[in-house]
Amino acid sequence: MEKIIQEALHESIRAKEEFISQNAANLILLTKKIVSAFNHDHKLMICGNGGSAADAQHLAAEFVNRFILERPPLPALALTTDTSILTSIGNDYSFEEVFSKQIKALGQEGDVLLVISTSGNSANIMAAVKTARKQGIYAVGLLGNDGGKLANMVDLALTVRHSLTPRIQEVHIFCGHMVCQLVDYLLFQKNSEPE
Repeated sequence: MEKIIQEALHESIRAKEEFISQNAANLILLTKKIVSAFNHDHKLMICGNGGSAADAQHLAAEFVNRFILERPPLPALALTTDTSILTSIGNDYSFEEVFSKQIKALGQEGDVLLVISTSGNSANIMAAVKTARKQGIYAVGLLGNDGGKLANMVDLALTVRHSLTPRIQEVHIFCGHMVCQLVDYLLFQKNSEPE
């Protein structure tokens, strides 16, 4: 069993290293887009399904509460948390619309939407991106495998090129944490550093 543990560890490390080597510039771009939204009184909306829904909630909590720094709350919203809204839309319309209807109601031009999908092919996530783009919302995909259909639908795709869902999810939360740290740096640390 130790061998299984060591193999999983090394696989996870390799997946993170490959992701960063391919996406460091995109991580910085995403960070700057979020900072710009926050600086202009806009918000970050995040959504995903299953484990990615949990990641959406986790990252929203890091922004609204705090990540590492003690700092003011930042406007982030997971679209995965209100069971009354989710089940109402799913029951009255379809599961495909559970995020897009929330974006229609809450999204504004200048906001950022971060979608998290290990396959890149979830119908409700694609509907969310279509709605966001129609409303002038910058759409970013944190994706897996080859990025799926979403890779060509979003404004910015950050893709974990791996076939195992657990490794993709591990990189996704690492990426989310990096964005939290970089946003905090740009908003609250960069200008206070000595030259």
